[in-house]
Amino acid sequence: MALRLSTGLRNALVGTGGQGFGEIMNGGWIDIYTGSQPLHADYVETGTKLARISSTSGTALADGLKVGSAAAGVLPIGTPAWSGVILATGVAGWFRFYASAGTAIGGYAGTSGTAIRFDGAIGISGSELDLTHTSLTVGATITLNEANVTQPEE
Repeated sequence: MALRLSTGLRNALVGTGGQGFGEIMNGGWIDIYTGSQPLHADYVETGTKLARISSTSGTALADGLKVGSAAAGVLPIGTPAWSGVILATGVAGWFRFYASAGTAIGGYAGTSGTAIRFDGAIGISGSELDLTHTSLTVGATITLNEANVTQPEE
């Protein structure tokens, strides 16, 4: 279980574009998959895609996820709440968060050393993305009302 940054995201963070993590990821989307996350965020997605989380419940990439304002090293989600309609029944195992710029580069799915994305494990507690339950049922809506990305001091 680990938060894994793609080479594209790492390059963007240390690049000369002048953007921070929140600016880079604002407007993106999250896909939730079954099984274990790949060994690297540059690798192809594995498992069954269960849901797409966006500001429009996964129906339009143009209205991606909004992040809030950072304070004390913590970046919260913005409004509206992040949600998505569950596409397939299964047990959520991991997620991948794609930056919105992916739509301009032909998408971010598959193996890529330039795609700006990160992924992590999903669980009930102690994971990179904790849900109230991991058993998802097709047709239901999953909503993330609260989530934070924290940059530690050390």
